[in-house]
Amino acid sequence: MKQPPGFSAYIVVTAAYWAFMLTDGALRMLVLLHFHMLGFSPVQLAYLFVFYEIAGVITNFSAGWIATRFGLASTLYAGLGLQVIALLALVQLDPSWSVTASVTFVMLIQGASGVAKDLTKVSSKSAIKILAPKDQSGLFRWVATLTGSKNAVKGSGFLLGAVLLAVFGFVPSVLTMALMLFGVLVAIVYCLPTGLPSGRKGVNIYQVFSTNDNINWLAASRLFLFGARDVWFVVGIPIYFYTVLSDGSLEGNRAAFFIIGAFMAAWTILYGVVQIWAPQILKVKLRSNTELIAQAKYWCASLFFVPAVLSLVIWSIPEPTQKLTLTIVFGLMLFGAIFAVNSCLHSFLILSFTEAKRVTMDVGFYYAANAAGRLIGTLASGFSYQIAGLPLCIAVAAGMIGLSWLGTLKIRVQNFCPNEN
Repeated sequence: MKQPPGFSAYIVVTAAYWAFMLTDGALRMLVLLHFHMLGFSPVQLAYLFVFYEIAGVITNFSAGWIATRFGLASTLYAGLGLQVIALLALVQLDPSWSVTASVTFVMLIQGASGVAKDLTKVSSKSAIKILAPKDQSGLFRWVATLTGSKNAVKGSGFLLGAVLLAVFGFVPSVLTMALMLFGVLVAIVYCLPTGLPSGRKGVNIYQVFSTNDNINWLAASRLFLFGARDVWFVVGIPIYFYTVLSDGSLEGNRAAFFIIGAFMAAWTILYGVVQIWAPQILKVKLRSNTELIAQAKYWCASLFFVPAVLSLVIWSIPEPTQKLTLTIVFGLMLFGAIFAVNSCLHSFLILSFTEAKRVTMDVGFYYAANAAGRLIGTLASGFSYQIAGLPLCIAVAAGMIGLSWLGTLKIRVQNFCPNEN
C-alpha cells in the first residue's frame, strides 16, 4: 500500500514523542512515590508539579512562536535535549537537604521538564497538520494515532517508573532514563527526514493570541477538561490507593507501588487505545465537521455524569472496602474511556480550526490552555485531598467538566468548515 509523502517523517516524529512520553510518565511516578515515602503531604506533593505545569503554560504560549521562528525539527531536538538535562540534574538531589530546599529544587527541575515536554508536544502535534493527508478523515486518523499511542506509551511509563523505583531505587532509575533518551535524541537527529518547516523570520510573539472565536472557546473547554482529569489523577488517586494498600513495611510499600503503577498505566493505556479507536467510534468518514462539533458537545455532557455519581458513591461509604475500591477503579476507567473521545475530538478540532501558516501558534495557544488546566487540577488535587479526600477530588472534577461543556456550547460552525462534506 502506497503511503502519503510525509509518512516517513510522521513515523520518526511519533517515535520521538513516544520516547519522551515514556520517560515523562516514569519520572512523574518516580517523583510522586519517592517523595510520598519521604513523608511529604498531599499539598507538598502537588507543589512538586506546580512549576511543571506553570512552565507548560508559558512554554506553550511561546513554543508556537519558537517553532514558527526556528522550525519544527529544531524545537523537537530542543525538547528532547532539555529533558535529558533535567533528568541528569534530578540525581543531584541530596537526601540531607531540608524539605523546603528539596521541594524548591525538584520544582525547578520539574519546571525544566515541563518546558521540554511542551516543546516536544507542540512540534510533534503541529507536524501532523503539515504531514497528514488533506482529507478530513485522514487528518483525524493521524491525530488519533499520534495522540492515542502517545498516551498508551505514557501509561507504560507510569508502570515503568513504579517498577524501577521498587527494584533499583531513585537515582539508578533516573540515570537509566537519561541515557535511554539521549540515545533516542541522537537517532532522531540522524533519521529525521526533510520536509518539516524550517522557520521564518519576522514572526512576532503577540501573534500567538488567536482571533478565532472557535479556537478561544475550544481552548477554554480544554482547560477545564484537563483540570477535571488532574484534580483526581495527580495526587488524589495515587495517595488514596497507597493509603489503602500499604501496611508501611518495605514489602507492603513495594506491593503498593506495583499496584498503583499498574492502575495508572492501565488507565492511561486504555485512554490511549480508545483515542486510537475514536475515528471508528465517531464514524468520522460518515460525519461532517458540523456533526463532529455537535459530537464534542454530546461527549462532554456524557462525561459529567461519571464523576458526579462516583463522588456520591464514595461519600456514602465512610470506610474503604474492597467493593468500594473496585467501584472506584471501574468508575475511573469509564471516565477514561469517555474522556479519551473528548480529548481526541478536541485534538482534531484545533487542527481543523487553524490554518497551515498559523498551525504552531494556534496549537501552542491551545496547549497553553491545556497546561493551565493541568496546573489548576494539580493544585486542586492536593488541596481537595487534604481537605476531604478522594470524594472531593472527584466532585471538583464533575464541576470542571460542567464548565468545559459550557465552553463547547460556544463553538460555532460559521466561517469554519473548509472541508465540509
